This record gives sequence, structure tokens and C-alpha cells, in this order.
Amino acid sequence: MNKDIWTDRQVMLGKSAFEFYHYLDSVPPKVAFHQHPFYELFFFLDGNVNYTIEGKTYKLRPGDILLTNSLDIHRPEIFPGKPYERVVVWLEDRFFDQLLAGGDDLASCFADAARKDYRRIRPSHSSLIRLRGLCNQISQAQGSRALGSYTLVCAYLFEFLVEVCRCYFETSDLPREDVTESQKINRILDYINQNITRNLTLDGIARQFYVSKFYLSKQFKRFTGMSIYQYIIKKRVTISRDLLRAGASVTGACMECGFNDYSNFLKAFKREFNCNPSDFGRRH
Repeated sequence: MNKDIWTDRQVMLGKSAFEFYHYLDSVPPKVAFHQHPFYELFFFLDGNVNYTIEGKTYKLRPGDILLTNSLDIHRPEIFPGKPYERVVVWLEDRFFDQLLAGGDDLASCFADAARKDYRRIRPSHSSLIRLRGLCNQISQAQGSRALGSYTLVCAYLFEFLVEVCRCYFETSDLPREDVTESQKINRILDYINQNITRNLTLDGIARQFYVSKFYLSKQFKRFTGMSIYQYIIKKRVTISRDLLRAGASVTGACMECGFNDYSNFLKAFKREFNCNPSDFGRRH
């Protein structure tokens, strides 16, 4: 496969509804917690990586696939000693829309993984061979200027996603392996997400779950990698981003995602996305 140069960019550049990358880094990059306004399929090929998604940390094996959607806060922790190789596919909703008329919902595995709060697939050996072969075909077609190359990229990518979706539903009920999590923190994350527009405080959440503030802060940071305050702010600005993309006003997005103070919303949004919400709204 052709190799792409990794950057910390977390937005799509072109007008296409998808982007496909094959990365290989000998020096482990440092990646901050982030989220995307689209689906991400992460196909791990090699390295020494723990990947945290919404309070769960997955110890990855070569061949593992991770599925994240637009609300999932995630980050890989890459350790030295081995090259870090992976395929990353970014997919917008409209990429899947063209198949819905025929009854195929290839985004269903993303939705089901979010619903079950377990976002890893561990394909069989035979599926892994097919997936790697399709990645090679996508990469070759993407690097070609011959007539029909883009059509071939799309065709191979659809086949790749069909295989991923089948792998997911064939293995979704298997026992969870190589994952570090806390059931209490999972319940707290559910509570935060269900009440994200309300007034959430450390004191209030600690009272709700009958734990001390000190214990809650320590355990939450251990399993999510963030403080409760950081997590709530990231979730709120992520929701506001999606509201702006859907056409909401800046004021409306601020109020609907749970910010009580407009100036705090502006600061948090700019810190997260490197632009003002009004500029973001105009672009989208």
C-alpha cells in the first residue's frame, strides 16, 4: 500500500464523502483526545497501542478494527519499540445514503457499536486476509490516474465496508477481550450524556452516585483520560458543532448544548476547533 504522511488534522479536506489513509510512523506520534464530525474506521496493522474511547481502553492486536461516530471522544496512546501502522477511513453520512435505497445500511455497525458501548471488531483470519487485500486495492486505485480509478476506489471501499459490517455482526456477541473499563464510570458517562444540557457539576454527580468527589475525580480521570469538567465541555462543543452543521444559529447551538454562558461557549468552541462558531457555521 502507498504510505501517507500523518498530520494532526481531524477534518476532511476534499468534497468527497470519504477519505482513505495508510499511515506508518517509526516515531510514535502524540495524539490528543478528539472527535470528528463523521464516522471513523480505524484498522490497526502493527505497533504497541492502547486506544481509549468513551471511558474504555482497548489493548490492540494487529488486525483489530475500531468504529467511532461523531460524538465519540477518543485517543490512541502509542508506545515506542515498534512501527505504528494503520489504515484510517473517514466517512460522512452521505457516503452511506446512496445505498439505503437498496436496503443496505453499512453504517449499522457503527450505530450498534455505539449502542452496545463496545467499539472493537476482531476479524477472523480469513476476513483479515480479505480486508488487507481490499486495502491494497483501494490504495493502488487511489494512486492511479487511469480512467475509472475513482470508481474503483469507491467499489473496493464498498466491498471493504461490507466485509467489516459482516465481521461486526458475526462477532458482536463474543466476550469482551483486552479492554479496561469500570462499570461505575460507564454508568456515570451514561448519566452525563443523558443530562448533558443540564447543570452538571462534580458535587452533583458525586451525590447522584454516592461517592466522594476525590474518588470520582480520580477514577474518572483513570478510565477516560480527562477530568469530568473537560469531558463535559468536549461533549457540549461537539454537540454544538453538529447543531451548527445542521443549520442552527450560534446562539441556538450554545443554548441547546448546555452552555449557560455565551462567552464561555465561544472560548471553548474556539479552543476545540480553532475557529469561531459563527465562522464554522458559515463554512458548513
